[in-house]
Amino acid sequence: MDKLDFKKTMKPYWQPPVGQFVVVEVPRLNFIKVDGKGDPNTAVEYGTAVQWLYTMSYTLKFTSKSDGRDYGVAPLEGLWWAEDMSSFGSGNKDDWLWTAMIMQPDWIDAAMFAKALDKAKGKLGAPPPSLRLEAFDEGLSVQTMHVGPYSAEAPTIAKLHGEFLPANGLVENGHHHEIYISDPGRTAPEKLKTVIRQPVRRR
Repeated sequence: MDKLDFKKTMKPYWQPPVGQFVVVEVPRLNFIKVDGKGDPNTAVEYGTAVQWLYTMSYTLKFTSKSDGRDYGVAPLEGLWWAEDMSSFGSGNKDDWLWTAMIMQPDWIDAAMFAKALDKAKGKLGAPPPSLRLEAFDEGLSVQTMHVGPYSAEAPTIAKLHGEFLPANGLVENGHHHEIYISDPGRTAPEKLKTVIRQPVRRR
């Protein structure tokens, strides 16, 4: 059985250069998503969301493999924003809004999702109300690879918004997006790889 390797098929979107901003056209992709609010380091809601995302993703993977289509589970991703963006910029994480999500192969459909959900309920109980399978069409975006702890991302984000976008006639067109390529439980903070992405439109 051939195994779909997202690390190869998604390389243009998961492996941007370090220290350099690049413009990409992100295709329409399917995700399992959960919405929430609060500091991801301390909010129980965020931990619960991540647990459900991985449980659903692995359940779907094993179901798909038994049907003859295997693949590796994709990394965790997050959309981040705040109603008052000064809270987002100042690091007041309790006011942060987020969508935690994991990409799924395009053949994962509503019926497969429903079956996986029934299995996951048996392990975890009631799911988060916002848990869903949904397409995400991000389109034109600017991205770079950040290497280091999450707490050190601010200068790169500031350069993206304060220098690169204005210099290239681009403006924000969606939420700040991060893709967590490295497993923080197995990777030293200074070696963590995180894709920083911003959907944009031309002025």
